[in-house]
Amino acid sequence: MRPDDILPTYDRVARGFAKRRDRTLFERRWLDRALNHAPGRKVLDLGCGPGKPIGSYLQERNCDITGVDGAGSMLVLFRENLPRARAVHADMRGLELGETFDLILAWNSMFHLSVDDQRAMFATFAAHAHHRTTILFTTGPNAGEAFGNVEGETVYHASLDPEEYRGLLNENGFLTVDFVPNDPTCNGHTVWLAQYGRAS
Repeated sequence: MRPDDILPTYDRVARGFAKRRDRTLFERRWLDRALNHAPGRKVLDLGCGPGKPIGSYLQERNCDITGVDGAGSMLVLFRENLPRARAVHADMRGLELGETFDLILAWNSMFHLSVDDQRAMFATFAAHAHHRTTILFTTGPNAGEAFGNVEGETVYHASLDPEEYRGLLNENGFLTVDFVPNDPTCNGHTVWLAQYGRAS
């Protein structure tokens, strides 16, 4: 299993993944915090998947959503679930949409990339950010590689050391608002919230 296997895997398992995806919206507290920090409601969702529950919740909060996913089968479901949203079939790596957003999400998506590709993502975040753009993303709690399982398929995960993530944020114009490893209020997710050009 390699990082490059992720998109074909999610292409194959999209409908099963969507059917069994947790819909309790345990992410709500972090989404609300991100919206409270963001200067507006224009949202870029990187690795948007089927659009439920996160995309649909944000749409209920009057967000204008652009969903990006490299797995075409996920984009089909995203379009079905959020017909008013914009859907872009693209790999998040090296993405160049030529516009900026108020909120950028990479929830349970960036950590499927190799460590070098994750390092490069922070320039991609910055290229789509303006003053006070907020980013919300998940990682592992410590540096290392791991393997998970989705619909019977093995999936790759990797994380950098938290201090390296913090440094990459700073180098690309973001300051950390909050970092909670293994957040017990969010099903054990390790969550980062940061803001572009935020005054210290």
